[in-house]
Formats: sequence, structure tokens, C-alpha cells
Amino acid sequence: QVYIVESGGGLVQPGGSLRLSCVVSGSLFSIYTMGWYRQAPGNQRELVAHINSAESTYYTDSVQGRFTISRDVPKKTVYLQMNSLKPEDTAVYYCNFVQGQIPWGRGTQVTVSS
Repeated sequence: QVYIVESGGGLVQPGGSLRLSCVVSGSLFSIYTMGWYRQAPGNQRELVAHINSAESTYYTDSVQGRFTISRDVPKKTVYLQMNSLKPEDTAVYYCNFVQGQIPWGRGTQVTVSS
């Protein structure tokens, strides 16, 4: 059974940092592109960043230069280092494959507020 577990969210002041982690079971982790997504209240889920098997990365414009995606293949874990957080980064953050998505995890809540 393939599953996803996200963690690392919390409440942080503007300008602060958080590091999210996502553990993915199964054997596909090292092959396919993994992405971090977020969904704010009233908004659709959006792709924030992704990393492929060649370690090439992509970031949406709003997080470019502030967020860093990385992965640890033996641990089947993908990370999202978030720096210089802004209130508009507040959302539930999820990870999943970019193509051929598996059932979504519960996500982890990130709240940026003073």
C-alpha cells in the first residue's frame, strides 16, 4: 500500500522559516517527480515546487528564492525548506507525485501570522 505522510508545519511569524517533510512509501519515489502543493482556504490546490529524478527543480514564481525543495532517496523523503515566510504562504501543504498521483495525505498546516 502506497501512502504519504507530511509533517513539519506550524505557526510562524512573518520572515520566519519552516522545514516540511514528506515520507512516501513504495518503490516509485526514486523514479518520478515529486511535488509540494498547497491549498489556502477558498483556493484551489496549487503546485509550489517539484524535483525530478535528476535533481532538477521547479518553483512557482511566488516562492522562487525563498523555498528550496530537496529529497533523500534512501529515506524516501522530500523536504521543503521555507524561508522569509509571508502571510500569503498560509495554507495546508501536501506532497504527491506530479504525474500519476496517489491518494493525498492529510497535509500539514502552515500559518504565517504575527
